[in-house]
Amino acid sequence: MLFNKVLRASVRSGIRLQSSNAAAASVAAPHGGHAASQGFSFEMSEQQKEFQQLARKFAREEIVPAAPAYDRSGEYPVPLITKAWELGLMNGHIPQEYGGMGLSSFENCLITEELAYGCTGVQTAIEANSLGAMPIILAGNDAQKKKYLGRLVDEPLMCAYCVTEPGAGSDVAGIKTKAVKVGDEYVVNGQKMWITNGGKANWYFLLARTNPDPKCPAGKAFTGFILDADTPGVMVGRKELNMGQRCSDTRGITFEDVRIPKENVLIAEGSGFKIAMGAFDSTRPPVAAGATGLAQRALDEATNYSLERKTFGKVIAEHQAVSFLLAEMAMKVELARMAYQRSAWEVDQGRRNTYYASIAKAFAGDIANQVATDAVQVFGGNGFNSDYPVEKLMRDAKIYQIYEGTAQIQRLIIAREHFGRHKK
Repeated sequence: MLFNKVLRASVRSGIRLQSSNAAAASVAAPHGGHAASQGFSFEMSEQQKEFQQLARKFAREEIVPAAPAYDRSGEYPVPLITKAWELGLMNGHIPQEYGGMGLSSFENCLITEELAYGCTGVQTAIEANSLGAMPIILAGNDAQKKKYLGRLVDEPLMCAYCVTEPGAGSDVAGIKTKAVKVGDEYVVNGQKMWITNGGKANWYFLLARTNPDPKCPAGKAFTGFILDADTPGVMVGRKELNMGQRCSDTRGITFEDVRIPKENVLIAEGSGFKIAMGAFDSTRPPVAAGATGLAQRALDEATNYSLERKTFGKVIAEHQAVSFLLAEMAMKVELARMAYQRSAWEVDQGRRNTYYASIAKAFAGDIANQVATDAVQVFGGNGFNSDYPVEKLMRDAKIYQIYEGTAQIQRLIIAREHFGRHKK
């Protein structure tokens, strides 16, 4: 906690992390030349390297040893989340004016990749705060931001993005949860499903239908709300037992005559769909970074094992079949990393990054699955056993092709953006 407060104070007093704009677009030129003439640069600033190293140290010394036990028990990793908050490795996306560090998307993604290396269940629990808070960051008024973002800064609290329903996942326009205005309040009834941090959140971003006309376009039919989790009528379901990322808290939530004051509406009635979808441009880069972190871990585990395991009188790394497999894995990891960094850099330039965000999310999600599966293959029979780390990585990887927009939805978005560019 002390580190967190000191770091925030340092940021506010001007010791600001160098923005990724400078790190990704310029570098000190030799012979006294101007940085702008150097074009692209893959060099990080010293501050960015420090954050990366801090996250790496925390992940490998704290998360990696604890992850197997959390995977077996499914227990929510409160001590790890609290420590990440104390170190300033959580909620970096919150602007400085609301008590946060105001890190760039690029910087947040560097941290996310390292945390995911340790355990993507822990990382998803932490990263869900970004998704839950992003609609408020993008569309909230000053009072809403001070009240709800301030809570996350002052304490290691969680929030959640409450949109998906039992019958409406990729088809967000199919949401049936309704909000009816009664006086100065909205009365909400409905059900949500697969809500990350659903049982641990202090507050939710909630998307509900406010226009009952089924022919009303999605862009006008839904409203975004901020909802305190302890509001009467909010009923949290059981923790779901999932294939992977088991320590992440995923639940269904039911709303029965839940009353939300009108001051908790984001922007205005009918603006919710655009807010909910707009958040993904900012949150898909870190999801891709998380997938990359898992893939890097799988590659490292497989490489280390290949240099120790012997068959036919030599370590298996010396067999071409294995070395080529590892080479393919390395290629995929490097390209996934470049994809998420480009998509994050686009956010930091203030540009609409839908195209790059979907490419990064789709590619890195697929790569996480491919590399984790190949890591199991390198381990052979041991890879199929829970005493070794790669079977967990394989289970954890699958969700990256599902949450925050399936692999198929990403391809729909990429195709739409691609043809839109072509027609221009």
